[in-house]
Amino acid sequence: MRAFAAILAKDLRVELRTLQSVPAMVLFAVSAFVLFRFGLDRTSLDGSLAAGVLLATLLFAAILAVNRVFVAERDQGGFDAIRLAPVDGTALFAAKAAALVVYLVVLEAVTVPVFAIFFLDDWAALLPLALVLLLADLGLAATGALISSLATGSRARDLILPLVLLPLLVPLMIAAAGAAEPLLAAGGPSYDRVATWLAVLGLYDVIFLLIGYGVFDFVLED
Repeated sequence: MRAFAAILAKDLRVELRTLQSVPAMVLFAVSAFVLFRFGLDRTSLDGSLAAGVLLATLLFAAILAVNRVFVAERDQGGFDAIRLAPVDGTALFAAKAAALVVYLVVLEAVTVPVFAIFFLDDWAALLPLALVLLLADLGLAATGALISSLATGSRARDLILPLVLLPLLVPLMIAAAGAAEPLLAAGGPSYDRVATWLAVLGLYDVIFLLIGYGVFDFVLED
């Protein structure tokens, strides 16, 4: 836990000082919402269309952070330091996944209200939607941290990472959209089958957290 806390604190301090990831994510998401607002020529969205616009935008904004999460370890010898230190290598995976969750929560705290201003007539769905987004963030962070660690050593990591990551995130996005669609329905949120989709999201999170925990030591060795 001490190694996990130290790595997470280091990553958060670096982000606060450099502002390399979160501002770019926020700018991308807000720009995308502006494009959707005028491209679709609609002042309100609901149901599957609203869920699709929101989740697709957040997903592609998140890839900006996932792509950079292990850059410092690659450039400054962080992988070698973890291998040589008397700590469990999975602390690095857990810290990077936690840092991604923090980035995503900050992103959503800024951009979801912007989405609501642009497209929602009823803001009652925002509170239950926060749970859907949090579960999606956990799965995206776990999968993203694992795939980023595999791709970071490649010169073509900017191409490899989305090509490998996006197919793995398809079940997560389907479940998140399934849960968000009734919450964003016209006339106010509905909770039909939301619990089922939340369970699918939770299962996805557990599976990929366990996979990351189980294989990350082998990734470090490679």
